[in-house]
Amino acid sequence: MDLGLTGRTAVVAASTGGLGRAVAEALAAEGARVVVSGRRGDTAKEIAAALPDAIGVEVDLDAPEGPRTLMDAARAAYGQIDIVVLNGPGPKPGKASGVSDTDLAEATHSLLLAQQRLATLALPAMRERGWGRILAVGSSGIAAPLPDLALSNAGRAALAAYLKTLAAETAADGVTVNLLLPGRIATDRVAALDAAKAAREGRTAEEVAAASRATIPAGRYGTPEEFGAVAAFLCGQPAAYVTGTALRCDGGLVRSL
Repeated sequence: MDLGLTGRTAVVAASTGGLGRAVAEALAAEGARVVVSGRRGDTAKEIAAALPDAIGVEVDLDAPEGPRTLMDAARAAYGQIDIVVLNGPGPKPGKASGVSDTDLAEATHSLLLAQQRLATLALPAMRERGWGRILAVGSSGIAAPLPDLALSNAGRAALAAYLKTLAAETAADGVTVNLLLPGRIATDRVAALDAAKAAREGRTAEEVAAASRATIPAGRYGTPEEFGAVAAFLCGQPAAYVTGTALRCDGGLVRSL
């Protein structure tokens, strides 16, 4: 299937590792020009150098001017921006009863405000041209809040509500807005969460992972490449009639429809 991404420019936030990197690489494989970004500038540039047409940008999206710095760098390199993939590092694990005001403010800033700023900077030109894709990397916690991830659950749910509202406002202008929700994907973040749970419960990380795999109908963790492939589809021309949707890529983990 031709996704119609050749020559399109995609800005992928937090793409120096994990799911963000997988999305950046999938878009590049489909012919998109990709802006790889993250706080680790050297890593961003190394990843970009291995892609057909990409640049790496060092940026802290939590900084007040971070989103604008990223978008300005993308426009300076490629002109128009067609695709923005919203992504950010997950906040620390913890129970809802232990959340502090500071923790919640930081999670909301990282998972909602910084992402909203990126979308807002990209939207006017997308709407004027009649084509654009905004895709957020979310979490299955939006569909079913996850134990011990209270900050992630709260911040990502807020972003989902904002993007659902935004999708209805931009659909007639040819701009789709969607979320892609990973379940247990084999990334460093998931490995760290498994290790943290193992430490709390006095088990090994492999014991925790095995128990987690047993709850997934597919019987395994997903791969970043599988996630990236779904993301690329949602950013492509064939998905032009898909908007305002939270699509799960979770091997059947969440049992609701």
